Amino acid sequence: MHATPIRLGLRENLGQFSLLVLVNAFVGATVGLERSILPAIAEHDFHIAARAAILSFIVVFGIAKALTNYFAGRLSDRFGRKLVLVAGWVVAIPVPLMLMRAPTWHWVVWANLLLGISQGLTWSTTVIMKIDLVGPRQRGLAMGLNEFSGYAALAASALATGWMAARFGLRPQPFYLGVVYVAAGLLLSILAVRETRHHVVHEMRGHRPMHNDDVLSPGEVFRRTSLTDRNLSSVSQAGLVNNLNDGTAWGLFPVVFATAGMTLKQIGMLAAIYPAVWGMTQIFTGALSDRIGRKWLIAAGMWVQALGLAITALTTHFVLFSLSAVLLGIGTAMVYPTLLAAIGDVAHPSWRASAVGVYRLWRDLGYAIGALLAGITADLFGLSFAVWMVAALTLLSGVIVAIRLQETHPA
Repeated sequence: MHATPIRLGLRENLGQFSLLVLVNAFVGATVGLERSILPAIAEHDFHIAARAAILSFIVVFGIAKALTNYFAGRLSDRFGRKLVLVAGWVVAIPVPLMLMRAPTWHWVVWANLLLGISQGLTWSTTVIMKIDLVGPRQRGLAMGLNEFSGYAALAASALATGWMAARFGLRPQPFYLGVVYVAAGLLLSILAVRETRHHVVHEMRGHRPMHNDDVLSPGEVFRRTSLTDRNLSSVSQAGLVNNLNDGTAWGLFPVVFATAGMTLKQIGMLAAIYPAVWGMTQIFTGALSDRIGRKWLIAAGMWVQALGLAITALTTHFVLFSLSAVLLGIGTAMVYPTLLAAIGDVAHPSWRASAVGVYRLWRDLGYAIGALLAGITADLFGLSFAVWMVAALTLLSGVIVAIRLQETHPA
């Protein structure tokens, strides 16, 4: 039983909220290990040339993370948030060791299967726990801070591994950082993080009385979030396309940059700019969505991403690659926390965690779809065509949001 009264709000729960921000930074840093150097390892250590084969690690990661996201929401409702968070870190323990010692590419793919499961459990749970703590008023700010911590750490990790790879070699030294990230995240989650399900019970007392529509089966939550609710399904498709272009940036951009003559150090810098801008800007865009609403921030963000992708397809110069990375980061920051906040606006507290899980299922399937689509298209028609195709899909997704999504959080 809780010794102190339960209160909702960021300031009221600042200690636990800040701790969860730190934990999510280690979650982001763990996936950032791969961001700038894994395609180079594929070509250098394992002599894999086909784009689709190189991107296989992202396909496996995306599918594993997507499916785990779906179950993470349901498991956290059933067994508690903290248990799911700790389990996610336990799954991550072998990942850096497998990456640094992998004798074949299959080991890298298996490591990414575990990494996807771990990310699905840990990142989903930190999102749900922050939504639990802050209540409805500052949901956008909470999601901005959560995604900022994860992606700023991802960028710093990508920059650090790129620098270490250029100085010491591709393996094993860059992956030593991963051992530190996993150990720190696991210990903090076990020793310091507290369960937040009681905050949901508290919020529901102040919520409108429950109707029959509020008691939903898992299948009905899935149908609403995927198809039948125009707001939830609009958010889900935008999340999928957002991660489709992020999967392209992760797996294909290092190859695009190398083909344009960039050095390993420059590739590491470019791989870090996009998530760094994304991470830093989310603090402001998340809070902005609490003031001006969600809809047009999401639609405009998709269009800014499309512009950044188009510039990448058009140029071979470092400065313009940097500009495209900045635009992609700003556009993604406009979209990412706002989509999560919109899910929280629409879903009833009784099935909100499950709805977040379904949304994150579709969103992270975008990694796999993007990697497959971009990899196969690049092999058949060239790198530039693949990037143009993803830019067009991103533009179209923004149009769908503009037409179909109703404002979920009126200013």
